[in-house]
Amino acid sequence: MTETVFKNARIVLEDSVISGSVQIRDGKIADFSEGSVHTGEDFEGDYLIPGLVELHTDHLEQHYSPRPGVRWNATAAIQAHDAQIASSGITTVFDCLRMGSDEDGGFEHGEMRAMADAIQAAEREARLRSEHLIHLRCEVSADNVLEHFADFENDSHVRLVSLMDHAPGQRQFQTMDQYIFYYQKKRGLTDEAFKIFVDKRVAESQRNSTPNRIAIAKHCAEHGITVASHDDATLAHVDEAIENGVKLAEFPTSFEAAAASHRAGMSVLMGAPNVVRGKSHSGNIAARDLAAGDVLDVLSSDYVPLSLLYAPFILADDVEGISLPKAISMVTSTPARAAGLADRGRIATGLRADLVRVHREAGVPVSRAVWRQGRRVA
Repeated sequence: MTETVFKNARIVLEDSVISGSVQIRDGKIADFSEGSVHTGEDFEGDYLIPGLVELHTDHLEQHYSPRPGVRWNATAAIQAHDAQIASSGITTVFDCLRMGSDEDGGFEHGEMRAMADAIQAAEREARLRSEHLIHLRCEVSADNVLEHFADFENDSHVRLVSLMDHAPGQRQFQTMDQYIFYYQKKRGLTDEAFKIFVDKRVAESQRNSTPNRIAIAKHCAEHGITVASHDDATLAHVDEAIENGVKLAEFPTSFEAAAASHRAGMSVLMGAPNVVRGKSHSGNIAARDLAAGDVLDVLSSDYVPLSLLYAPFILADDVEGISLPKAISMVTSTPARAAGLADRGRIATGLRADLVRVHREAGVPVSRAVWRQGRRVA
């Protein structure tokens, strides 16, 4: 039996912050209480929060493909990604693997399966600090998305699947201004080449999105996999999500869609970078506005791991009605529940001792130490 005590900590519970101590035994939280104790690691008044639960990060791709056309060693990419994830306080991460590609983007068939195999091998070899699960980002407009998806049909690490369609004129790209910036200016396309590009994307979406969305949602329902919608903008999109059994509404682009998703019982997820920057990088709804309207449930680091630790403190500082416990729940207990992980995300007796020591007086918080199942990993 191994036992550890943390004392003099500001312990963030789901509904309050108490000053006291936490006892860990055999990788689980054995007890916690208010008041002082004589023995244990002194937190000197730092916060003790649950380990962060990250449902949607594209960060691994940045390590695997750091430049266009470059593929890094998969194990090295995973380890670099994992180190940054853990040091940001994230003890459970859903690595996003992209399903569906074409000649202008994405990965070849088999690449993401090989990446998943490398993640699982790294896990077996005790290379990883955080626990890694898989989130399949399914571009339902792509001709080959079902072919890519078939590589994962029997993979128990797949716990979350999102249904996304990035065709122009809808969802994330309701207006063409951002689409022109993303695809014409960045790629240096002429007006004629850009028109061909847009027409192709629209045709693919019209041909593929509905049947692929239905097929993937059906598989997930049969295998108990959580389904997420992506970039919902209208009430029609929300109705479609309800029909597909969606439990998590990722990055809604309008308050109307976010509020409707929330009313329907979905957890509404927005990007923590959106909170930190105060606005969406795509020009859509600001996450702080959803928080102020009480329709924001979950935050994701998306493309900046440390943002998941930083954003809750910003919400607690700046948004009326958002306490620190409520903000911290957006990156701990609520995403854990949304993904069906009942054994983590809260400081409660019997749960996993996934914990983070956080020092923060003002500004950017510092992750001073991270424990996963009672073992220090960062």
